[in-house]
Order: sequence, then C-alpha cells, then structure tokens
Amino acid sequence: MKPVKVITFGEILLRLSPELAHNTAAIYVGGAEANVAAALGRWGTDVAYISKVPDNGLSRDVLQQLSHRGIHTDRVLWGGARIGIYYLAQGSDLKHAEVVYDRAWSSFSQIVPGTVNWDELLGDAEWFHWSAITPALNPDAAEVCKEVLQAATRKGMIISTDLNYRSKLWQYGKKPADVMPELVQYCDVIMGNIWAANNMLDTALDTVALEANTKAVYLQQAEQVAAEITNRFPRCKRVAFTFRFSHAPTHNLYYAFYYHAGQVSISREYDTHEVVDRVGSGDCFMAGLIHAQLQGLDDQGIISYAAAAAYSKFFVKGDFNTTSAEDIKKLI
Repeated sequence: MKPVKVITFGEILLRLSPELAHNTAAIYVGGAEANVAAALGRWGTDVAYISKVPDNGLSRDVLQQLSHRGIHTDRVLWGGARIGIYYLAQGSDLKHAEVVYDRAWSSFSQIVPGTVNWDELLGDAEWFHWSAITPALNPDAAEVCKEVLQAATRKGMIISTDLNYRSKLWQYGKKPADVMPELVQYCDVIMGNIWAANNMLDTALDTVALEANTKAVYLQQAEQVAAEITNRFPRCKRVAFTFRFSHAPTHNLYYAFYYHAGQVSISREYDTHEVVDRVGSGDCFMAGLIHAQLQGLDDQGIISYAAAAAYSKFFVKGDFNTTSAEDIKKLI
C-alpha cells in the first residue's frame, strides 16, 4: 500500500441523473467519502479511499476514475455483487424527495464485522474520515464502523465525521440517535449542521428561537450546540456547522461556523443565483476542513478555506469538485 496522510471510508456510488424525455442520463462516480477524497486529491493531499466493490470491469473503470482524481485505491476491498446507485435529477439536492436509492445488497453494505484487518489496512495514515451515511445502511455496517474507528484510535489517527442525515437510509429499526453517539465518541472533528446534530446526537435545539430566522440566532444556536457536543464527547475538540438556504432552484445563501477550544470563527457569507449542482458541497466543505488543518492554518483560515471550497462546488457538475486550491483561495 502506498503511504498516505488521509484515508476516507464509505460506499462508492454511481449517480444517474435521468432526462427521460430525451432518453438520456448523466452518470457520475460519487459517494460522500469518495467526494471528500477527490477534493483532497485535487488539492495535493495524499489520500486513499476504502470501500468494497465487486470484481468486474465496471468496478475497475470506476476505480480508474478515482485514480485520475489523485485517490489511491489500493486499499479497496473486493467481493460482493454490485455497486450501489442513486438517482437524482440534475441540480437537485439530496435533502429533497427527488433522490431514489438503489443500494440494497451492494458490495459495501455486505461487509461482515470481524472479517477485515483494519489495523493493517489503515497503515500509517494520519487522518481517518467517515460519515453517518455508513451506519445508516444496516446493523452490520454500524458495527463495521465501530471496528474501524477503534482501529484508527489504536493507531492515534485524527478522526473526523460528517453528520449527514439521509432519512431514506435509516430503515432497519434504529434511529440515528440510537447509533451515532457510540460512534461519535471516537471523533476529534465533527461536521454537520445544528439540525443534523439534533437528529443524530439528540443535542438541544431551541426551535422557538429559530423561528426568528436570523443569522444571529442561527450562530447563537450553533455555539450552544457545539459546546454541548464537546462537553458530551470529550475527545472532540473541533465542531463545524454549515448554513445553506435556497429560495430558488439555482439560488444558495451559504456561510459556515467553526468552534475550537471554546472559540468561534465564522466564514464570509456567499450568495449566488447560478448554482449548477449542489451535490457534494458538504463533502467538499469536509475536505476543506481536513486540508486546511493539515496545512497548519489557524481557525479562521480553516473555516474560510472550507466554506470557500464548499461554495466553489455549486458551480461544478457531478459529485466531485474539480476546483483548484488556488481558485478556492480567491473566493475567501
């Protein structure tokens, strides 16, 4: 295995964006953790991706696409029957009803606990990233997450997670708050938004205050939620939240919040009416947090770079962000 700084772990997916009236469909390689890896690879951070794929030509073509993005794929597991698929109209957002998952019995979702030597697979990497999408798949996937998180902890790796909530995936009788706290206890960096934290970790949220719908209230709530997270999960020292509001198909208002050692940093606010593709913006934000921290930036530098990276993704079709680090810095 080639030595790397960062390893991301999750399910590789194919996105189909159909235009049935024209008998066509755009096809993109993606998946939250692959999106993170692709951004890191674009910016020159040595990154590997761990997933599981069936042993066939399509899988090799998919992995070649990852390699072209600077992602090392020599840790990918082989076996099983299929790569998962999701269907989403071009320009739509995963939070909305347009998304349709076709992921049952995918190779990744069938990883069995106790069958992978995670200590060996993680090698000497410095950072491990996973997301809340994986434990949403089934009980075994949640147990596999725990295994790899324990291995990463044994190795002294920095561990980050994204509290991305996919309601259509949590279908095996467990609520996110029943599963996620046990896994989040291993994390040094937690990213998401205040609503996802409430859903995933059962953190408090003043819904009455939020009715004011003002930036000041949102940021006040963010600080309270971040403080609660760091108090409940002592290992977590850094919390990042994004705020993304859309008032039209191509509109987005965006800013981000960062909490470290009791101190708050806020990104600049972005506003555009020219969104091309929303998918992967949160993953690019996560990649920005990782990249900027590894680069040794201060708190303001970290949140500024991450927010600019996320914003830049709105103008790139597909799941992966192809914007260079130099162009992202121009947006700060």
